[in-house]
Amino acid sequence: MSVVIVGTLDTKGEEIGFARDVLEGKGLEVHLVDVGVMGDPEIEPDTDAAAVAEAGGSTLEALREAGDRGKAIEIMGDGAAVVASRLHDEGRLDGILGLGGGGNTSVATAAMRALPMGVPKLMLSTMASGDTEPYVGYHDIAMMYSVADIEGLNQLSRTVISNAALAMVGMVSNEPDAETEEKPTIGITMFGVTTPCVQTARDWLEARGYETIVFHATGTGGRAMESLIEEGVIDGVLDVTTTEWADELVGGVLAAGPDRLDAAAERGIPQVVSTGALDMVNFGPRDSVSDEFDGRQFHVHNPQVTLMRTTPEENAELGRIIAEKLNAATGPTALALPLGGVSMLDAEGEDFYDPEADDALFGALREHLDDHVEVIESPANINDDEFARTLAKAIDSRMRASA
Repeated sequence: MSVVIVGTLDTKGEEIGFARDVLEGKGLEVHLVDVGVMGDPEIEPDTDAAAVAEAGGSTLEALREAGDRGKAIEIMGDGAAVVASRLHDEGRLDGILGLGGGGNTSVATAAMRALPMGVPKLMLSTMASGDTEPYVGYHDIAMMYSVADIEGLNQLSRTVISNAALAMVGMVSNEPDAETEEKPTIGITMFGVTTPCVQTARDWLEARGYETIVFHATGTGGRAMESLIEEGVIDGVLDVTTTEWADELVGGVLAAGPDRLDAAAERGIPQVVSTGALDMVNFGPRDSVSDEFDGRQFHVHNPQVTLMRTTPEENAELGRIIAEKLNAATGPTALALPLGGVSMLDAEGEDFYDPEADDALFGALREHLDDHVEVIESPANINDDEFARTLAKAIDSRMRASA
């Protein structure tokens, strides 16, 4: 088994060498990738910084002459990603470990994000106790806080680095005990306000032999599903909860980006899409919401989460966007409309119940959808068992027809 360590050997050679020794002491091979730019390496790398810079589209000399640290980190991150992918493809990377501060955390996690899901990835970092989203994104990267800066070996750093290295030993040296069975896999999107629908649909599908992976539609969740569709991990999609597009359009905090809904269409896999939680845009605490939204209808979900009701005008635009995405599908695609409301809060008597806004959404979808996208309509609310089973049966029939 081989572990790749990505680090700046010009400044962290002693510490990275210590991690290498722990790994080799447990019988693992170690490949050192040097991403240090400004000085000579303190220990010998297996892939030197010049090769990493070249893989990133530059040269080490050019980066040194420019003296632009931010640009150098970007180039070395791109190069480290290329090198890590190549080593993995060649069977020389079973796990990847990074050690460092802000700069190397950026570089090493760029390499980690280029690797497939399931490859062990561990970043020992001074940045791990803060906002790790820029480093982790939607990938299976483990972040471990270094407590003190990774600068020299001492009682604390030896313990922390040893623990990180031993964690990597455990990840790459052990196979899961659980037996797995190959089943067709369906990706499902869920939000708190669409949970009953997803639970019912999931139970129905799993009883019929499918494996399901449920993604929380929080921006990173949607991006994770899109990525796994592209990788071929997911065979079909039950996209119950498309709420991330409301945040993308209006400016909420849980947007998944403009490529949301593209992967299934491009790969041509079966998909059934609905309008879950398009009645809301997500923000943080109530006092964090911009003054530009004064006068709008809000629902304080909890002290950290504030929801804002979408308007008829916003819903009409959401309908146009989603129709355009579905029109691009190359595989069997259906749109399911819950005419009784798109979330728990959009049921009669609840805070976001607004038939006019829903009608604008449904009307725009009907108007802009091409004929090859089947439209399934139900008078039920999205969380009614009847609608959930309709969704499950719709994706099941398309999965079977495509088998």
